Amino acid sequence: MTALFIVATLLVIGGFIVITYNTLIAQIEATRNNQKQIDVQLDRRFKVFESLINVVKKYMDYEQTTLKDVVALRSQAQAAKASGDEQGRIAAENKISQIASGINLVFEQYPDLKANQNAMQLQEEIVSTENKLAYAKQSYNDSIEHYNATKKSFFTAMIVAMFRAKLDFDFSYWQLSPEKIAAQEDYTVKL
Repeated sequence: MTALFIVATLLVIGGFIVITYNTLIAQIEATRNNQKQIDVQLDRRFKVFESLINVVKKYMDYEQTTLKDVVALRSQAQAAKASGDEQGRIAAENKISQIASGINLVFEQYPDLKANQNAMQLQEEIVSTENKLAYAKQSYNDSIEHYNATKKSFFTAMIVAMFRAKLDFDFSYWQLSPEKIAAQEDYTVKL
């Protein structure tokens, strides 16, 4: 009877460890997938920027500076990603988002450009891409939060300590830039 109890207890403990391990692995992979979705949107945004700049070349000189800035920031972000500098990558990508938010102001200065159907579609694509990017960042941050909460729970933390190399990761959050936070806090409805 005692041997049966010990075997049953070991099976329950072993089962708990296996289930917890698999749950954490699933959360890690979900977080990595959400991070890849951000990469997809960042690549899409860069391609839309290139297309928009090609359409507006005949209208303004601004696009030369914008293209150079976007290409430089994109290169900076890619280099940071390759070296594992997630904070540097986030900073560079947030600067590109600032450029994207300024595109509407530039369009206001060129009435012919505002009337160009291709330019208008691409402008809408930039807004759409920025929205998808914001959603992807939020989803990524949520998956990090879920993973961190799970790995810090009492019994799970002991399992993470046993398999630290496989289960203990510190993912970097994607955050809003300080300028965007200030702009959101200072936002007022204009009538």
